[in-house]
Amino acid sequence: MITKVNLTTKNYTDGEWQELQGTSKTVYNPSNINEKVGDMYFSTPEQILYTVSSAQMGFNTWRKQTGIERANYLYKMADELERAKEEVATLASREMGKPISEMLGEVTRGVNLLRYYAAEGARADGQSVPASDQHVLQYTKRVPLGVVAVITPWNFPVAIPIWKIAPALICGNSVVWKPAENSALTATRLMEIFEKANLPKGVLNLVIAKGRMIGDTLLEKADIDAVSFTGSTQTGTQIASICAKRNIKFQTEMGGKNAAVILNDADLEKTIPMILSGAFRSAGQKCTATSRIIVEKEIFPNFINSLQKAMSTLVVKDALDADAYLGPVASKDQYENISQYIELARKEATVIAEGRLDTISEGYYIPPIVVSGVGAQHKLFKEEIFGPVTVIIQAENFDEAIRLCNQSEYGLSASIFTNNMEKALLFLEEAEVGMIRVNQETAGVEYQVPFGGMKWSSSHTREQGQAALDFYSQVKTCAIKYSF
Repeated sequence: MITKVNLTTKNYTDGEWQELQGTSKTVYNPSNINEKVGDMYFSTPEQILYTVSSAQMGFNTWRKQTGIERANYLYKMADELERAKEEVATLASREMGKPISEMLGEVTRGVNLLRYYAAEGARADGQSVPASDQHVLQYTKRVPLGVVAVITPWNFPVAIPIWKIAPALICGNSVVWKPAENSALTATRLMEIFEKANLPKGVLNLVIAKGRMIGDTLLEKADIDAVSFTGSTQTGTQIASICAKRNIKFQTEMGGKNAAVILNDADLEKTIPMILSGAFRSAGQKCTATSRIIVEKEIFPNFINSLQKAMSTLVVKDALDADAYLGPVASKDQYENISQYIELARKEATVIAEGRLDTISEGYYIPPIVVSGVGAQHKLFKEEIFGPVTVIIQAENFDEAIRLCNQSEYGLSASIFTNNMEKALLFLEEAEVGMIRVNQETAGVEYQVPFGGMKWSSSHTREQGQAALDFYSQVKTCAIKYSF
């Protein structure tokens, strides 16, 4: 049993904890808004700038260490996180509402990410390249960028920070990490855990700050060398513009409106559970969530019937309930925004199915809902809702299904369910998304493969896997004439 301890946010700067001098607010559990989780305090601009200056000094130490030396620290971070797995998962569930079963899996993913990137410290970081002249040794090597600002969202409060921080560190950069407000308590606890790895001072730093403060201070004034951001498309494009003006390397992971295509020959018994998981795990608060379902005409009635039966078993509960399929949405703002879309759906669409609310506490609970009866130009089909709402649309045939899938300004993830491998392979070629899956849900991309999308979903690089190393480093070409 994990004791529920009320926490307070702090900055971690230059290897020390710093009391915050900005404004504050109380954090309540979205599963039970009468339960206090902790107190959130925010940084002043001066504290942010001080943290970045500490990171600059930390970089000067860290970049000189070998990859194997850096790896040893990441292995220690992984070990410490693994020991605190249940505590971290419980705190995150209380703070932002993700069911405890999912949070335990997410913390395990964080441990695996740390160990995956630690292993990169012993691998080659360049290559020998033949020279046109004799007696010349020519090679490339991967070198760090400097101070990297990592700005992370609340929906994956453990995994996303780590899949940015771990490759940044193993490449030799120092990090200034700014978490989202709805996961700042979890971030503070993570830093307390990572502190036990005894990284050199200034290498890994935490700043708790409001979004406007980050834009005005961290991005525009601080001496940083790169930014990795995950969040909304609107904020991501603003960050990209600021970084471009400063000639700072940037990476933005933004919105998604992901489609699952179900063809006539799909095995519905196997398909429906994956559709529901992709749409409603984490209360639909994933950029890779299945928010559009495109079904071929012939199978449409059977699909609806099967979906309705399965939806009746989905139960919304307190996030700490082990049986919760989905918990509350993360905040009052989320609740109000999603509720507006549901109100629109009840007015302008047909409600196909709804899940059940099974809780006695007062929280930000929204039963999952599936709607139909709208066209491809409707807001429900086009806009990212980021909640437990998904829309079904009927396609005349395979070609129209592909067209509907691609009819979006986003291009993050998509999946197709079929036993026809010819059509599956055609879909892999034609779908305009960065991550495509056959007979699997749109969410759940593994940590060892590149993560990212096309169109307005992502900028120009990829996260996770080997691809992350390309962003957090730059290539230096070296040539030595060893005989004159």
